[in-house]
Amino acid sequence: MLCLAACSKDYTYRIEGKLSHLTEPTVYAVFENEQEKKVDTLLCADNGTFELEEQIDGFHSVTLFFEGRSRWVTAYLEPGTTVSIEGDAQSPLLLQVKGGKINDRLAAFKKKQADLFNEMSTLTQQLGEKANTVEQTDAAARLADVNLRLSEEAAAYVKAHPDEEASVVLIQTFFADPDDTRKIDELLALLDPRLNDFYLVRELEQFSIRSQRIALEAEAPDFTVKNIYGKSMSLDSFANRYLLLAFTAPWCDMCQTEDLSLDEVAMRYSTDQLAILLVSLDDQPASVRESVAKDSIPWNVVTDSAGQAMQLIDLYNVSVLPRCFLIDEEKRIIMKTDNEVEIRQTLERLIAE
Repeated sequence: MLCLAACSKDYTYRIEGKLSHLTEPTVYAVFENEQEKKVDTLLCADNGTFELEEQIDGFHSVTLFFEGRSRWVTAYLEPGTTVSIEGDAQSPLLLQVKGGKINDRLAAFKKKQADLFNEMSTLTQQLGEKANTVEQTDAAARLADVNLRLSEEAAAYVKAHPDEEASVVLIQTFFADPDDTRKIDELLALLDPRLNDFYLVRELEQFSIRSQRIALEAEAPDFTVKNIYGKSMSLDSFANRYLLLAFTAPWCDMCQTEDLSLDEVAMRYSTDQLAILLVSLDDQPASVRESVAKDSIPWNVVTDSAGQAMQLIDLYNVSVLPRCFLIDEEKRIIMKTDNEVEIRQTLERLIAE
């Protein structure tokens, strides 16, 4: 009878839960494995409850995006297991995710470090609110300290539980730094060899390889792309000058050129000294061409037409936007940053006006 009951399920994965203090009922569920993604849309009830069933097998995780996709939470999937997600939608770091070995282990870790996670959630919300510079500076410093303490606890967990898949998730969560993979490499080396086939182990190993590929002083990975005017270009197209390769969000989004003061940079240096190539996630080159035509600066833009931007994002291991790489005349990466001050100061030091 138990076998018949189990075999009668018409779903492979089931996610249910309750999100309190939702201001928008729409939730986007992104199911993922190493080869594909599947997106479902669901509406929460007035009290924030929801249910979702997925019949297709082979997915590793599901990420729920809510509150206008500004907040999210990830759950790890096991066939036939129901995952529950509950808590305050305005504090996604504190959401309780249970159901399945990985989720339950991570929930236990979060419960043990509840004070730190509560403090992290509070400080993150403070930084997202309008505040004076002194308050923001203090909150940022305290948040950095909390992150450090949590990363130390995560590393201790990995060392104590090298045979758990949850340990791999903690490595990804706390140590996936594209500018320094030493901690990832150190902790991966401690894992039980039986985890070598776990998909996140493979992803972290590839992440480390890509990060080393774009290390400072490394030769910049070459590429061949077409800009919004159909002109083909590679690193050789910018020979004998510096190249500022800038990855941005969609052209009309908040993460545009002014966020990095690139307009000031473009006007300050001649194109014989410095070239700027913008990589934008826009998938409508015609719209970008129209916007660029209204600008006084002739921007050189590559969009995500035919997946070009995503190829470059993967090639340069970009995990946050905006992100800039400064490449010298010898095709070496000499700066990686998202800080406009660092961009300006580095160029002032390198290029004589």
